[in-house]
Amino acid sequence: MNSNTPDIDKCDCTIIHEDIVAEVRQHMPEEENLLDLADLFKVFGDSTRVKIVCALFQSEMCVCDIAALLGMTKSAISHQLRVLKQSKLVKNRRDGKVVYYSLDDEHVKNIFDQGLAHVSE
Repeated sequence: MNSNTPDIDKCDCTIIHEDIVAEVRQHMPEEENLLDLADLFKVFGDSTRVKIVCALFQSEMCVCDIAALLGMTKSAISHQLRVLKQSKLVKNRRDGKVVYYSLDDEHVKNIFDQGLAHVSE
């Protein structure tokens, strides 16, 4: 940046707008909820987990099917599914010896769709 160009991202004021701060503070979620939300977004920070969620939009699948789809080991997929399950993003059901995974609820698809729409802009 040219040294003669002002830095428009820098705020040089020292005045705190108490009315704005008070209004925003009233609408801020509780700290614990914000921490939980940050943890949820961390789960989406892994491309393998994002691929698994995307696959589960189409159909419930077992570990073997997901591993074949993504070209990964069953162990690696199982690990990621465990993380997704702990975060309440996926659920499972047993049918004989096979365990099928699916999205936990419609919220998961909504979160994913909103994120995808944002990055596609």
